[in-house]
Amino acid sequence: MKPDRSLAAALAEDVVVLDGGLSNQLEAQGCDLSDALWSARLLADAPEQIEAAHAAYARAGAQVLITSSYQATFEGFARRGTGREEAARLLARSVELARAAGERSEREIWVAASVGPYGAMLADGSEYRGRYGLSVAELERFHRPRVEVLAGAGPDVLALETVPDADEAEALLRAVAGCGVPVWLSYTVDGRHTRAGQRLEDAFGLAAGVDQVVAVGVNCCDPADVGPAAEIAAAATGKPVVVYPNSGEQWDAGARSWHGGATFAPTTTAAWRTAGACLIGGCCRVGPDAIAALAATLEG
Repeated sequence: MKPDRSLAAALAEDVVVLDGGLSNQLEAQGCDLSDALWSARLLADAPEQIEAAHAAYARAGAQVLITSSYQATFEGFARRGTGREEAARLLARSVELARAAGERSEREIWVAASVGPYGAMLADGSEYRGRYGLSVAELERFHRPRVEVLAGAGPDVLALETVPDADEAEALLRAVAGCGVPVWLSYTVDGRHTRAGQRLEDAFGLAAGVDQVVAVGVNCCDPADVGPAAEIAAAATGKPVVVYPNSGEQWDAGARSWHGGATFAPTTTAAWRTAGACLIGGCCRVGPDAIAALAATLEG
């Protein structure tokens, strides 16, 4: 059901469970995500599959559903021959699909509209490097039109996620200013640094005095990096901390495949909570079964 309180209010009271990786659930449903638009292609071609994936996470116990707009951009849709008006409609649809799935649940479900980094649009793995050669002002101009459409679609929060670079975080915070929707800011990290090599203390510090930011943290990273990063995020900002790491398997961008073993374990969430995390879920390769186990652990 649609919540009657803000996500910020919920985080002030208790831990909230995020969903897991949307792409792996779509693949489990038989969807082909080999297109450069990744899961965003299905906004046009198979929206019912996206809604079904959201519903799977809601049934598993997720209280926040992140939309399929991570890789959905005006530029990416244009390469596919989709005009701006239709692209805007598809971006708004991403929010509508998550909301529809959430409203079928008996528990309150918040919808987080995903705002992925510039590198996600490039579809070349550069979101794990940052440093695109663009200025903060150029990145702000890239992000603002999509932010405006997503904010206008009525999500509960905007997820500024998988941000590899403090410069892009600055651009995103500028782009969302005045949009009327709260946000969380989540970096993808390598140890105690952003993927671009900046100290996390400095990167998180950008959000310290921004009231619009209701949580800060990390996602799309190794589970082993979560605890230290969460401590830094809490100390640098005094805000609630959001964490949703990958399974622990490693992505080979050249081969476009995962390798290694999974290390994501719901039992580690106790340490994450101690470090300050109160919005907890999973990212790539973390499916509904893992979220169900996570929800059970947190409720216990």
